[in-house]
Amino acid sequence: MASTHESPAAVKQSSLRRVVTASMAGTVVEWYEFFLYATAATLVFNLIMFPPSDDPYAPIIAALTTYAVGFIARPLGGIVFGHFGDKYGRKKLLQLAIILVGVATFLMGCLPTFDQIGYWAVAILLFLRFAQGFAVGGEWGGAVLLVSEHSPERSRGFWASFPQAAVPLGNLLATVVLLVLSNALSPEAFLAWGWRVAFWLSVVIVAVGYYIRTRVTDAPIFLDVQKKVEQEKHLRYGVLEVIKRYPRGVLTAMGLRFAENIMYYLVVTFSIVYLRTALEMDVAAILSFLVIAHIVHMIVIPLIGGLADRIGRKPVYLLGTIGAATWGFIAFPMFDTRNPAIIVVAICLGLFIHAFMYAPQPAIMSEMFPTRMRYSGVSLGYQVTSIVAGSLAPIIATALLSATGSYVPVAVYLAIAAGVTLIAVISMRETKGASLHDLDRLDEEKLAAEKVPTSA
Repeated sequence: MASTHESPAAVKQSSLRRVVTASMAGTVVEWYEFFLYATAATLVFNLIMFPPSDDPYAPIIAALTTYAVGFIARPLGGIVFGHFGDKYGRKKLLQLAIILVGVATFLMGCLPTFDQIGYWAVAILLFLRFAQGFAVGGEWGGAVLLVSEHSPERSRGFWASFPQAAVPLGNLLATVVLLVLSNALSPEAFLAWGWRVAFWLSVVIVAVGYYIRTRVTDAPIFLDVQKKVEQEKHLRYGVLEVIKRYPRGVLTAMGLRFAENIMYYLVVTFSIVYLRTALEMDVAAILSFLVIAHIVHMIVIPLIGGLADRIGRKPVYLLGTIGAATWGFIAFPMFDTRNPAIIVVAICLGLFIHAFMYAPQPAIMSEMFPTRMRYSGVSLGYQVTSIVAGSLAPIIATALLSATGSYVPVAVYLAIAAGVTLIAVISMRETKGASLHDLDRLDEEKLAAEKVPTSA
């Protein structure tokens, strides 16, 4: 309980920090497990879950295809969680998401190999990956909205970026666990059973994250709108309503997400493939590079979120988009030096550029939709894009590398994606300092103009 000597502002600030912590705790769990799968797909699953092949890239592409299944499931999770999150609240759905992804990840650590049960191993892996992706698809929208709807207008970009910073933190934990296991065990032991420990450890992180999320409540703006929707049965929510009422917001969110999502998985997933397979570098060294990069990413995201509050959402996003168009042409020649310091700089540069797009996303997307359909709107705009962006990026990049033996087509692929996002950035409205209450008021006025009775 807050001290009686604390000012209302101090109490509000303390409450906001608790909400940020709860959102980050769950997001760390979700992305620990999601990145754990991504890394295992390129280092382990390609060797033990699929039949051997003379082409070293073929099992990797097969493993990355199972990885893509999670991305296909994410929009479905976003739609379902968004619908019920707009009805029952962000907190309840976030608690369900963290349990679902935890169970799926623990069971992945129990999977038999291809040598033991053949293609049944692949089938079970696909099922668990789908469940994991479904839960992650519902997680993001709830986590960022829990913070966005509690945040002051003048600093929403800063506070809402913290759940984004939890993504590299989760990835960092996964990388550190894999790095420790790969260094402590022989390659044979790590491949035989060591990788499973990393999946089983998720139980501990899930328990902590779930407990922290029980300590917060939904934002007052959501609770007010929830009551209004319950009382006025004509007020709709869900994916169909958001597509009908705010198609521009959904399309803009998708466009903003396109290059950002592709770039992220080229930096953190395809880089592993390139360094390990094309340059034959040591696994432990590659994981060490990523540890440093994730730390840099985690630190710069809130700083750039704050920058978006000061100079606006559009200028920050534009810098990231231009940087994404050039990164591939700069980074791969740096990789080819095989110099560890230069490689670390290349990966850190990629995630630094990525942060200029990733940090302002929660604020931008939250400011596109009214409260009654915000969970559905941000989840749809954010997650649907991942089917054609992040899910396919490592597969397309690996196939291009395999077919041409050159990084240039991969760099061109990223530059084209940046062109798509550039169109979305130019067409988006600047929403710096936007009031979520004003968004709800304008939404009610639209309904009134259509002669739909409201209590407003």
